[in-house]
Amino acid sequence: MRKIIAIDMDETLVDTMERHLGWYNREFNQSLTKADLAGTKIYHRVPAEHVSAVRAYPDHPDFFAGIPPLPDAIDVVRELHEHYKIVIATAAMEHPNSFAAKYQWLVEHLPFLSPMNFIFCGKKSLVKADFLIDDSSRHFNGFVGQGVLFTAPHNIHEVVERRVNNWQEVRQMFLAG
Repeated sequence: MRKIIAIDMDETLVDTMERHLGWYNREFNQSLTKADLAGTKIYHRVPAEHVSAVRAYPDHPDFFAGIPPLPDAIDVVRELHEHYKIVIATAAMEHPNSFAAKYQWLVEHLPFLSPMNFIFCGKKSLVKADFLIDDSSRHFNGFVGQGVLFTAPHNIHEVVERRVNNWQEVRQMFLAG
């Protein structure tokens, strides 16, 4: 029986932080970069009066439109799919208005996966999988499989058992040997 790998969407498959920064910098005439976010979330680096706007971006119908996948993500997921059962587990309940846009993105970029393998959830601990690749270690709490932290600016200082910095490292971890 194939092992199951659950893969997060935001900041794991998709560079949502780049989109957040682009929208924020345009809207507020700023020049915030990923380097500015090392070890923290964007919400902690913008003025308090901008936080609600930044938090609302993923709920906008155009937020996911045209957003590119992270380098090598689609190719590696396709390769993993040949050896593992792949599910996409995204915490869409944090931004319920993003559901349709996320679904459209997944269908467009991962046509080799059945939409029945897309899990829109709140708590990822409810997902039954052997592995969970995610940029937020909080999703490993209660998860019965092995968490694999995908490096993102906000988690750069976290110490975890397993970490990957990019999709080539995911390939190496799951397909080498």
